[in-house]
Amino acid sequence: MNLIAPLITSDTALLDVSFTSKKKLFEHAAELFGQIYSIKSADIFTSLFERERLGSTALGCGVAIPHGRIKGLKQACGAFYRLQTPLEFDAPDNQPVSICFVLLVPHDANEQHLQILGELAQLFGDEAMRAKLHTIATPNDLIALISTWTS
Repeated sequence: MNLIAPLITSDTALLDVSFTSKKKLFEHAAELFGQIYSIKSADIFTSLFERERLGSTALGCGVAIPHGRIKGLKQACGAFYRLQTPLEFDAPDNQPVSICFVLLVPHDANEQHLQILGELAQLFGDEAMRAKLHTIATPNDLIALISTWTS
């Protein structure tokens, strides 16, 4: 099963972007999702920021999965960020993050939220997949790669 592929579009596959902080990354994601899904970007930012305050969403190996529950969101959505300059994310291995998948789910989508997070952890836990994600050339190539992945 692949719950991740349907979450990413060419508009939400961002390669080699730079931010000066996690906060700036979250602000960008909030604006991006706000425009695409007509939801207040402030609500998205608050959800991501508050979740991160509970504990780092970094997995280690240069990967983080910031996520939030959003009232009014109809379906899960995601954005893949490959960062040109890695960001400090308080990762368990103390490594900065260069791959970030921002996940938003409807406020009451508990089971779906956990399933997608589990699948993302499996995807990013695959060393060969992480290597490919670091070198993929275009958003469409990224989408194709993730579409072929199975857990």
